[in-house]
Amino acid sequence: MFDPSSEIARRLAERANDVCRLYLPNGKRVGDYWIVGDARGAKGRSLFVRLVGPPSGKGAAGKWQDAATGDHGDLLDLIAAACRFKNHRDARDEARRFLNMSSLLPSLTACRIRRDRTQAAQRLFNASQRIAGTLAEIYLGGRGIPCVAGLGALRFHPRCTYREQADARPEPWPAIIAAVKNDDGVVTGVLRTWLARDGRSKAPLAAPRKALGSLAGNAVRFGDTQDILIVGEGIETVLSVRSVLPFMPFAAALSAQHLSMFRVPSTVMRLYIAVDRDDAGFRAADVLRRRAIEAGVNAMLLLPRRKDFNDDLVNASVDALTASLAPQLALQDRVALRQFR
Repeated sequence: MFDPSSEIARRLAERANDVCRLYLPNGKRVGDYWIVGDARGAKGRSLFVRLVGPPSGKGAAGKWQDAATGDHGDLLDLIAAACRFKNHRDARDEARRFLNMSSLLPSLTACRIRRDRTQAAQRLFNASQRIAGTLAEIYLGGRGIPCVAGLGALRFHPRCTYREQADARPEPWPAIIAAVKNDDGVVTGVLRTWLARDGRSKAPLAAPRKALGSLAGNAVRFGDTQDILIVGEGIETVLSVRSVLPFMPFAAALSAQHLSMFRVPSTVMRLYIAVDRDDAGFRAADVLRRRAIEAGVNAMLLLPRRKDFNDDLVNASVDALTASLAPQLALQDRVALRQFR
């Protein structure tokens, strides 16, 4: 039987970016996703809408999920929530009005958008310099993270363009440029972290961190992944754990949403997930852990004592962080840690 709701949802998914801009104006685009606080359009970063993807099935465009509540659905459901409709018929009528609006120009195809953003990210990373002796090294050192000069995934740009909105006046600020790579080592995106002029803090901007390119399933990677991997949300989180376990490979997924969607490399047999202590962090870590276990991977959680492992490092010491982490490791990794230290 023909389902009008399914057909409307499919057509909305073809215009996912336009739907989000109109009905969730407090959100913003981050890579292939629209990020906002909740289905009613509050400010925040809990709910993410997939803007590009296949028309149906896993990873389909137009699908959304709220990492804080677990709620999920399609764009028709999102319009119903954003407009506070009490029945589905009103939501369908509103969606039809949207689809018939002649003033909205058709979006570029998903393939074109993804390619252009990925190429822009690759150009920016190639135009950046190694971080040794730069403000990037000063900033990370201030976060308690030593020995970063040789990390190839991180670079520095002295005048990286910042715009609060797409039509705002561009401002040049120093920035850390982190390469997001897929399993094949290809740069698919970057995370830009703008810094204060002296490098001692993030820049005083509305959004000092912004992603560019394709992040879903990919990560900022440190070291060569073989049969073991430690993955977490933020770069500072995983580099803090790395200060204790520098002989292990790491990956930073860059957000709770992206951690839950991280693609575990096929060679990995033992996976540690560095958890951020908030609702979204626990939920994302649990989703990834269950997916990994279903794939036959021995997946374990690493829990910080404070909000995250960088908080643990900054407020204590490497020795204290070592004492916290060691009991959470598998026996063979505890042995390797003792031998290393």
